[in-house]
Amino acid sequence: MAQADQDNEFTGRDLFKLQDTYGFPLELSVEEAYKLGINLSKDYQNEFEQALNEQRERSKTASKGMFKGGLSDTSDQTVKYHTACHLLLAALQQEIDPGIGQKGSNLTPERLRFDFNVDHKLTADELARVEAKVNEWIQADLPVVFAEYDKDYAFDELHAQGSFRDRYPDRVTVYMIGEDGAECISTEICGGPHVTHTGELGKFKITKEESSSAGVRRIKAVLE
Repeated sequence: MAQADQDNEFTGRDLFKLQDTYGFPLELSVEEAYKLGINLSKDYQNEFEQALNEQRERSKTASKGMFKGGLSDTSDQTVKYHTACHLLLAALQQEIDPGIGQKGSNLTPERLRFDFNVDHKLTADELARVEAKVNEWIQADLPVVFAEYDKDYAFDELHAQGSFRDRYPDRVTVYMIGEDGAECISTEICGGPHVTHTGELGKFKITKEESSSAGVRRIKAVLE
């Protein structure tokens, strides 16, 4: 574990650094601290949340000036559609083909447009299953969290989704939807911004599925 302060006490900020830098979840770090006889500050949970919120604010500020990724703007509704894209990709992989990957997106406050590779036109039943899966995850109000990792760790250990590996910097931001471990339904390298819980999205509805190019299909959808 990382070095604590001089009186051998870990603060919430120390615990956040372990998660942010090395990927150790809060619960695991707390458990290990108890095992090693390391004291935790009395307010470590609030200190951890404060550090997490500060990082989120930094990410939002940077996103407004630097992030493109198919977003027409960074309005609340467009940010919701951005998160919905992550759910849509996860649903397509789970319900249709795990080899599906994102091939492009275009997001406005009115709708999302999502391109993906697949070898056939999706049937009405397949589209219904994908739509139902996205809405299931929305209703579950899953947490949306992010942390920075070394690129190789993100790809090789976290198995994060991301195209053109060589184009990423050495440190990348990974967004995760769901709980840790097997319950995490989406892990993607992404610049943000996103909502903090899927329950903020409303109801997801696919409005159209069509061809985009050879071997690439396109889904258009709205949040109601």
